[in-house]
Order: sequence, then structure tokens, then C-alpha cells
Amino acid sequence: MLDIKQIRNQFDEVEAKLKTRGVASEKLYELRDFDAKRRELIIETENLKKQRNEASEAIGLAKRNKEDASTAIAQMQEVASHIKALDSELAFFDEKVTGILETLPNIPAADVPVGADEDDNVEVKRVGEVPNFDFEPQAHWDLGEKLGILDWERGAKVTGSRFLFYKGLGARLERALYNFMLDEHAKEGYTEMITPYMVNHESMYGTGQYPKFKEDTFELADSDFVLIPTAEVPLTNYYRNEIIDGSDLPIYFTAMSPSFRSEAGSAGRDTRGLIRLHQFHKVEMVKFSKPETSYQELEKMVENAGNILEKLGLAYRVVALSTGDMGFSAAKTYDLEVWIPSQQTYREISSCSNTEDFQARRAQIRYRDEAGKTQLLHTLNGSGLAVGRTVAALLENYQNADGSVTIPEVLRPYLGGVDVIK
Repeated sequence: MLDIKQIRNQFDEVEAKLKTRGVASEKLYELRDFDAKRRELIIETENLKKQRNEASEAIGLAKRNKEDASTAIAQMQEVASHIKALDSELAFFDEKVTGILETLPNIPAADVPVGADEDDNVEVKRVGEVPNFDFEPQAHWDLGEKLGILDWERGAKVTGSRFLFYKGLGARLERALYNFMLDEHAKEGYTEMITPYMVNHESMYGTGQYPKFKEDTFELADSDFVLIPTAEVPLTNYYRNEIIDGSDLPIYFTAMSPSFRSEAGSAGRDTRGLIRLHQFHKVEMVKFSKPETSYQELEKMVENAGNILEKLGLAYRVVALSTGDMGFSAAKTYDLEVWIPSQQTYREISSCSNTEDFQARRAQIRYRDEAGKTQLLHTLNGSGLAVGRTVAALLENYQNADGSVTIPEVLRPYLGGVDVIK
């Protein structure tokens, strides 16, 4: 959530930056008007409460002196009635201000490319060579089916579309990948966690999924529980409503978890394959950082995600997302996109973001600095990596002319020495 003081004191700058994220100026004007009225009411209410306190003292003194206090009592009752009416009005404007703040995305960092959508993203670098096949490469869904390791038909029968069974070496490959990823992140100082796979609404609010993106989630009926869309939610909320000792920062967490997404609004997109499922595994990275070092931590996080792809021998590129393509909570985001031969393009496999203090303000995650002052920290999150998409990339990039798939050397110890799926 944005700081209302920043909006109030730097209104023109905030308006200009949020305009690049699709926020209408009218909404900010409305917020400014509501905030101004709210502040007027606060001042008026505080003055009346001061009068009430003074009247109470006068009444007490009159009673002690056995004097008539009826006039003062009547005046105080009138003031109290006025305060009650103002408190009700103040609650109305509080709700209006909060309601708008909850819908405003984060302010983009100064170096974020300005643009309307993904077409305005800026490529930062490319790593690795895309494979040059002397045969027509197959899509991963066809490869997986022919190899008997991915079963789409029974996944749809048992649950519905965009669900599947991993089978045999397919299941082992998925498990090998996330174990490999977790081991690599542990080497970089991340503490491995196993999180709850359900969280409450307050946790969803803390990371910015609620209330704006409620339709994208799976809620458990008649409960306060939601299936997590990413391990970012439980990991970030680990310190919700807490104050961390600044000497402990930065803190790194990593976790593998299933992710559950309704994919609202994605009808017709990636209906086949592992790219866009309702349930998938993902290894997540989350960081808690002091503000002055958070952008260094973002660069390191991108390196951590890239390290996995490089060790797997997969070609990828890094792009800086434009203002119109970034997620709601992000101040800056890099996407890592892996080469998918059947589509002859790069597809997102990791998204690494610095949310600055946006999530920390919503979740009230703070730290105590060297001077003993308490302030909001910065939170970061990134995929390290989306496991199903990594399976798709491996099947396609390591396929052979006979339909078999070679296993990258770094994964073979995790598969008991298996070097090819055929």
C-alpha cells in the first residue's frame, strides 16, 4: 500500500508515475479530496475532545465545591453528541481513503521502462545458445505423452482442464528439479522453508493479492482460508506485524510449494501444456532487506534464478518489465524467459520483483535500525524457478530425433543416474 503522506506531499509526481501504470488522475483527485476532508474532521474532533476534557474538569471542580454544574453538564453532552456525529463522518472518510489506497499499484522505480504492456519491456541480456535441431522439434505436451510421463487425459477426467498427472520418470524429473533448485538456493544463503499451503485473508491482503485480485484465487467455502497462489504469500507474511532486529537483515527464504491459480481472464491462452495450469509447483525466493540495499538484493535474486537456468544449460533472456506490465505490488521487476523451441520464442519462467515498502506497509513488517528507530523494511520475491515450465523447457531443449530426452548432467544424481528418458 502507498503512503498517504507521500501522495499528499508529492502529489504531482505520484500522479505522473501512477499514470504510467494506468491509474486515472480522477481517482487520485478523489483520494486527495477525501483525505483533505478527513484531516479537517480530525482537527475539528480533536478540538472538541479538548473542550470536552476541559468541561469535565470544570464539572468535577464544581461538584467538589458543591456548586451547580447543570449548565456545564448540558454543554458537555452537546459537545459529546457532536463528537459522536463527527466520529461517524470521520469513519466514512477513513473508509473512502483506505478503499482507494487498496486499489492503487506501487509507484514504479525511476529506472523502470515506461510503457503500456509487454511490448514495451526492455531486454537486458541474453544468456546461452538456443539449440539448432536438424529435425522438427516436438512440443513438450506431445513428447511427454509419447514418453508416458505426462497424462493430460486422466488429469482432465479426475479434475478438469489444466490439470495433469506426472508419471514415472516425469514425476521423478519434477522432483529432481525442485530438489536441485532448493539445494542451489541453500548454497546462496537462503533458509529452506516448508510453508502452509493455505493462508488466511489477512495474509493475502498483506502481499497485495486481496482485495483487488480475489477472483484469481481458490477460496475454501465458509472459511477464512485460501489456497496459496505462490509461496511468496506465506513466506512474506512470516514476519507480519513483527519488528525485526536490523542486524539480522537481509533475510533470505526459499520454499517449494504447489501454487493454485484460477487463471481468471486467461481463456484461450496456453490451453495445452505446462505453461499455464491451475496447479503447479514453484520454488520461491523471498527477501527482507533494508531500503538502502534492496536493489542490490534484487540484482542478486536475478542472478540466483539465472544460475539455475545456466546450470541446466537452458538459453534464456532477462527483460525489465515496463510500467504497464508489472505486477500490482512491484516497484521494479525483471522477468527471466527461457527458450521454448516448439514456439520459437522465450517464455517467462521467473519473475523477480522489489516491492520496496509496499507489502511491508500492508503487512506491518518493520525493523529496528542502529539508532533504535523503527521503520518499514523492503520485501522482494522471485521464482527460482517455476518447476512445470522448467520441465517443459527441458523436454523441448533436450529432445532427440528419436523422441527421447537427454537428462542434463547436473540432474542425473537426483534421478539415480538416469541419463535419458525414452
